[in-house]
Amino acid sequence: MGKKVKKENETPSKETFEALPFEGKTPATVVLLLSSPEEDILIKACEALHIFAEKGDENKVSLLELGALEPLCQLITHNNKLVRRNAFMALGIMAINGDVKKALKKMNVIPSIIHKLSLEEDTVVHEYATLCLAPLSLDFVCKVQIFDNKGLPSLIQLLSSPDPDVQKNSLEIIFNLVQDYQCRLAVHELGGIPPLLELLKSDFPVIQHLALETLQNVTTDKDSRSTFMEDQGFDKLMDILNNTDCGDLHAEALRVLANCLSDSECVQLIHKDGRLTRLMDFLVNPNMPEIQSSAVKCIAGVAQISENRILLHELNVEKVLVELLSEADTGVKTSTCQAVAAMSFHLASGIPAVVQGLSSENLKLREAATQALSNLTHSNHLNAFAVYEAGGHQILVQQLYGSCSRTVANAAATLGHMAGQEDIRCSILSHGAIQALVEPLKSTDTQLLIHTTQCLAVLACDTEARAELQSAGGLQPLVNLLRSNHKEILQNACLAITLCASDVPTTAEMCKFGALEMLQEINQSVNRSSSFSKMAMISLINCNLPVKYSLTGHLASTDIISDGFYDAGKVSALLQFMCYRSQFKECRLNLNKQVLKLQISFWNLNLLFKVSAM
Repeated sequence: MGKKVKKENETPSKETFEALPFEGKTPATVVLLLSSPEEDILIKACEALHIFAEKGDENKVSLLELGALEPLCQLITHNNKLVRRNAFMALGIMAINGDVKKALKKMNVIPSIIHKLSLEEDTVVHEYATLCLAPLSLDFVCKVQIFDNKGLPSLIQLLSSPDPDVQKNSLEIIFNLVQDYQCRLAVHELGGIPPLLELLKSDFPVIQHLALETLQNVTTDKDSRSTFMEDQGFDKLMDILNNTDCGDLHAEALRVLANCLSDSECVQLIHKDGRLTRLMDFLVNPNMPEIQSSAVKCIAGVAQISENRILLHELNVEKVLVELLSEADTGVKTSTCQAVAAMSFHLASGIPAVVQGLSSENLKLREAATQALSNLTHSNHLNAFAVYEAGGHQILVQQLYGSCSRTVANAAATLGHMAGQEDIRCSILSHGAIQALVEPLKSTDTQLLIHTTQCLAVLACDTEARAELQSAGGLQPLVNLLRSNHKEILQNACLAITLCASDVPTTAEMCKFGALEMLQEINQSVNRSSSFSKMAMISLINCNLPVKYSLTGHLASTDIISDGFYDAGKVSALLQFMCYRSQFKECRLNLNKQVLKLQISFWNLNLLFKVSAM
């Protein structure tokens, strides 16, 4: 036998363990692999989850329930480029789902996502990172997080990305952010307007729409409008408007244009270059009703400033508006009425068409028509008569029964303007205007009360009108307005009471409702007292000289004492005294013995002897 030789110890092998092929059969298994330390497995697991999530919302929710969200949020910051990219792809697809979005809001993942928006990152990462932020940017808290973590500068940079998906997602986020004023200003300060204008040339309509909608918000700021004009924004919009192939963009382009035209400096600049004429041409040419309506709104915006109205007048805009009033489309008519209201020019030839709008079933058109007539008849007798000729006063009286407070206010204002002419006033009264004004007197709407009391003050100069107001129950709500703290309402109410105090019956009725007491209190107030309240007080007591003497201790040289005057002394219950005295006088004049007996029961015996001795 040979000699045994001792074997030396073998050194450990340096070869790596042979890779095992692995196929995940269930989403749960793949989710578990997201915790693997091996990059190849992470890459394949994220890719598998992305493919699975793309197939529908049920899969997205399933992955959420399996706990995939937290490891994916960690992997988007992984050192390996492919791991980051695939993790973003899976996370971005999942974030579209509402349930996933709610979960993401609680995970404070926004700073990590924004950090990966740098230009050094892969375009695919940009696409899915912005896809992830887009639904989150609808939430107010998330908007604040995006803004505070300096997300806006990176998003503006990505507007110039060569990838249209990145552009679209970034635009969507910026659009959501600029709904807030602070972000709106920041977009301008960060140089966001030039890339937004550049995207108007995009081959993708969705990008063009988003760019215009974002510009519409941004150009509400004056400085942003100036930058927009300096970068030839107006010309680029007009290029879109003059391109028939861009018809789907016209309405949005006009809304951006309307913002610019609300600025007098921009209008002057546009007019100087003859570009305002191009807009007028666009109005005249046949267009889709929505486009034409938006174009007219631009004109209405321009006309808000007096200097601009002069420019529009030079361009003969009144003729164009009159023609547009005959359009069949309700939207065009409504916008045109709004433009007419803003212009306030002498459009007597267009008034019949505006009056027709009062009978429309469309509430917005009726409101716009009443506003236009209110402006047209203000200090303009010719236009007031044109409304009367067109039968507008009859329809306006019916509008006083409407449910829209602005329409009722406009109708009352127009009737008040028209009632300055006696013939028109009589016709307005004959159609029941006084009774129609009673309900609006009970409103709490400030503008409605202002115009209603103004209208009543004009109509109440007629004796029959005052009697009708009393019988319709309008005196009490009128007196109640003396409690108002609004200066104009209080003054108008005092003026109407002054006119109503021309008759003894209405005076007595108003005093019964506490008018004299309230006026005494108003006139003792430093803040509420005015010449109107003093005039109303004098009118009330002038109607009953015994009460005036009892209250003031003297009579004026213009006070004519007639049969029935007596000195009742200082009466403690002055208001009740006045009411009873006027009622007694009325009964005595009518020789109604039965009513006289009822009145006598309320009188003090000594006072009765004095009155009987007259």
